[in-house]
Amino acid sequence: MDIQQTALPGIGLKHEFDTHSGRHIAVISHRSGRRDLIVYDRNDPDRACEAIALNDDEADALVELLGAPRIVQRLNDLHREIEGLVSLQLPIPAGSPYAGRTLGEARIRTRTGASVVAVVRRGQVQTSPGPDYRFEAGDVVVVVGDEENTSEVSDILTDG
Repeated sequence: MDIQQTALPGIGLKHEFDTHSGRHIAVISHRSGRRDLIVYDRNDPDRACEAIALNDDEADALVELLGAPRIVQRLNDLHREIEGLVSLQLPIPAGSPYAGRTLGEARIRTRTGASVVAVVRRGQVQTSPGPDYRFEAGDVVVVVGDEENTSEVSDILTDG
């Protein structure tokens, strides 16, 4: 899918794309944090037929509904294509030695060979987190690898 990004000086960013059915949709992310979901008229691509302003809670809910399940679905599709590939969703429990510590400190890839591909926090999906990403209790870490090394990641996040 082709997503076009346009800077809107003094406003923020606009991301837009066309759906499979031919609808043109945009999300405007304002500097203030507000987001507008825009649906354009089928017959006039310059005319917005619907503009929905989303507050933080509404945007988070939409991300949760669309984002996290989609990532998991893509990983499940990969499982069917690549024998031996496993993905797990591993929670960071309150007593985890890595709650409050960074992904880099956990050294997951170095220690196990598995890869952290995303972290879900309060409905927000952070894809490809970097080594400075700080885990919090309640995060759900999405790990990809083989059966053995993903199991090792579970042990690390729970027991250290």
